[in-house]
Amino acid sequence: MNKRTHRGSDFRDFLNEQGILGEVEARALKQAVSLQLERLLKESELTKGQMAARMKTSRAAVDRLLDASNPSVTLNTLGKAARALGRKIKIELVPA
Repeated sequence: MNKRTHRGSDFRDFLNEQGILGEVEARALKQAVSLQLERLLKESELTKGQMAARMKTSRAAVDRLLDASNPSVTLNTLGKAARALGRKIKIELVPA
């Protein structure tokens, strides 16, 4: 009787029922990518301006890329950012 049992659905089920699971997952993924890019930028001792120059883009575009609340980012932009930091992108499709 000391063992607790889980009743009802889990949080993912709740988000899915609300019709927002995909959006929440996308925002979480973007936040994780933004944090990782920010960390790599600091480790590389690059300014946002230097990063923009390496990416051949504007400083505003780098700001959008690093903005965890902005879920819009293209694979092309991620690829440019990765190359500017001496990295490459790895995308994996996993079971839902």
